[in-house]
Amino acid sequence: MDSWAITDRGRVRKANQDACFIHREEEHDSALLLVCDGMGGHNAGNVASSLAATVFAGEVREGLANSRVTGAVCSLMKSALRTANASVYQLSIADAACNGMGTTMVSAVIIGSDATVMNVGDSRAYHMSEGLLRQITRDHSVVEDMIERGEITREQSRLHPRKNLITRAVGTSAEVDADFFSVTMKEGDTLLLCSDGLTNVVTDEEIAKTLDTAENAESACRVLLEMALTMGAPDNVTVVILRR
Repeated sequence: MDSWAITDRGRVRKANQDACFIHREEEHDSALLLVCDGMGGHNAGNVASSLAATVFAGEVREGLANSRVTGAVCSLMKSALRTANASVYQLSIADAACNGMGTTMVSAVIIGSDATVMNVGDSRAYHMSEGLLRQITRDHSVVEDMIERGEITREQSRLHPRKNLITRAVGTSAEVDADFFSVTMKEGDTLLLCSDGLTNVVTDEEIAKTLDTAENAESACRVLLEMALTMGAPDNVTVVILRR
């Protein structure tokens, strides 16, 4: 497997409130990918994303290292999400500076050719196979709900004033629900996780072309980041890529 992660505060934001993580267990042919996009005033968004990523990754890494996840990946990820959600939520209550903070989360656990993808919020996962790019996750956002109701088109959603409003987040309430997806990773396939700082300014077509032509995961990450920066990057940009 070939993997890389890159994150940048972008052209406008003063701080980077995204967090990302890659961990690979070569012995068990497994990997963990993770992207969180924090929200909250001052530094609270950074606190939320960093805390959620650290707690979630710690629990999943332990499971991968002990090879306890075979046949129970969803259970492991659900348990790790509950712990991460509780950690962020409890801190948001205990510390006034962190009131109302939260974070998106998109994660993938890959064991052999089987990938389990989980998401909360509007950070996304994509699967590239045989030159075709497919968005795996569904955004938990106001505009995505509007698209499904037929109120706006997907193109209109890119400029909609409520495009940044999400309907689910880690740490904003005592409990949170995630969506889960199963993906088969064939030799040569690519899995991409990203924050909306990428997808708000770089189209799926541009992402597909980059993944199809880039020499490796690092090159693809750097090209996609540069494309976002060229487009003004009004938000933090995070890209995590794994090629099988």
